[in-house]
Amino acid sequence: MYKRKLALSLPGPDDIVRQVLPNGMTVLARENFSSPTVVVSGYLHAGAINVPREKIGLAGFTGDVLERGTHTRSFAQLYEEIESIAASFSINAGVQTTGFGAKGLVEHLPLLLDILNDVLRNPAFEKDQVEKARAEILTDIQERETDPQRMASLTFRALAYPEHHPYHWSQTGYRETIERITRDDLARFHATHFAPQDAVIVVVGAIKAKDAVKAVAAAFGDWQGSRPAQTDMPPAPALTERREQRLTIEDKAQSDLVLGWPGPARVDPDFVPCFVANTLFGVFGMYGRLGKIVRETNGLAYYVYSNIEGGKGPGPWRIIAGVNPANVDKTVALILQELQRLRETRVSKEELLDTQSYLTGSLPLQLETNAGVAHALLNIERHNLGLDYLQRYTDMIMAVTAPQVQDVAQRWLDPEHYALAIVDPAG
Repeated sequence: MYKRKLALSLPGPDDIVRQVLPNGMTVLARENFSSPTVVVSGYLHAGAINVPREKIGLAGFTGDVLERGTHTRSFAQLYEEIESIAASFSINAGVQTTGFGAKGLVEHLPLLLDILNDVLRNPAFEKDQVEKARAEILTDIQERETDPQRMASLTFRALAYPEHHPYHWSQTGYRETIERITRDDLARFHATHFAPQDAVIVVVGAIKAKDAVKAVAAAFGDWQGSRPAQTDMPPAPALTERREQRLTIEDKAQSDLVLGWPGPARVDPDFVPCFVANTLFGVFGMYGRLGKIVRETNGLAYYVYSNIEGGKGPGPWRIIAGVNPANVDKTVALILQELQRLRETRVSKEELLDTQSYLTGSLPLQLETNAGVAHALLNIERHNLGLDYLQRYTDMIMAVTAPQVQDVAQRWLDPEHYALAIVDPAG
């Protein structure tokens, strides 16, 4: 009875309104009158996958400049208008999409939508703002070079994915690619790829769902245009060897490591059992089995956990740790030992049930805020999971069996063939 009541209280087909506008934009809305606020979140199909290799970082660069003024609002006017209503907005480029969002009081929803519409459709690409954005990106790249965690992650991707794969490269870009990007490149990328076709906008907050859809249609309905066919995310071959690379960075005290493999896409039938296996292995109960054996029992790591990314393509399945430089080899050995145990020994009913209870019990907490619901609805639409996905979530998680956990561990987590990036302190 409790499970049924919980499922009925979660967002689903009965209280999510979904409508496709004539221009191809999909709108989803859900009401929440517990506070007088509203969250707008969305994406359109313009990302790093659409960028030539010699100009890696172009999608993110474009997104940064979009936030810096339009043909009708200067940079100063844009932020004065936003700050005067205690609201916020953002643009963020990813591998396949550029995300956007805004939040504020529900009474300001028409203005928030107008600002997003203006920013997405009418960027000015003023020369001084382009150069300011370039300087900030180059500074971030310089800071990345002294950040062990970021460099370990960047190096891992280069090891785990072939050069032709978008996941091989940094979305931020590299000094040489950012320096060669011109204002015309930004304007051309925007003109080519920013279009309402298959774009998605979610509105969650203190407004009737049908009225939220009408508000989006009023703001974006006259946006016309199309984009080139989206490039499919290529598969990533399984690793057939150990690939290891070690870097050093001055003036650091700990070593950071990332060990892993290309993992399943979000729509892969293996994803849900892999998700459960990852939670058991390196998340639940202060980082799962990894935290217990590496951090608590042996005291080798400051932190250690695992993460499965999913997504449209074969996102990475990684183990991430920060350790004393003297303990790196011992830590790697213990990680591989635990991997082997997950593959060879079937998880107990009690441990599996504890993990499943954690995953199902934490879902309502993730949906307590408008932002959490908006994020969930975006993922549902992006991966075509169905409007009843959240109501089916508990049954899907609880249906995962111990043999399934062992099976996906044997097929996806190979302790003999993996990519390993280590960043040590110099000296």
